Amino acid sequence: MNTQFINPEGIAPPTGYTHVVTTDARKMIYIAGQIGLDAQGNVQEGLRAQTTQVFENLKTALASVGATFDNVVKVTYLIVNYKPEDRFLVREIRAQYFNPQQPPASTLIGVQALALPELVIEIEVIAALD
Repeated sequence: MNTQFINPEGIAPPTGYTHVVTTDARKMIYIAGQIGLDAQGNVQEGLRAQTTQVFENLKTALASVGATFDNVVKVTYLIVNYKPEDRFLVREIRAQYFNPQQPPASTLIGVQALALPELVIEIEVIAALD
């Protein structure tokens, strides 16, 4: 599989993501937005705990199809009542999972609410495999 991470001239340099990711992968994997529920269905409390749980859930989902975070080409973050400082906390946790040299394309969206009132973050990813 050939995957390229491109930050074109003429666009401001990204911080922790890549502007353009291309792949010639034959298998695309779409993982539904994961939330801060543990395996028993308990909601973790606060942005830090929920973000960590979400990344662990994504790790499990990726492994279920033979993929890792290195196969992720696009990630979308949904954060309830987003504040700019939330980005730094999410980046800190994200750095434990993604390759900082080739981060996926990324979108962060502030939202009013998620499916359950106690949820503060949801993350979905697209991965690519040969």
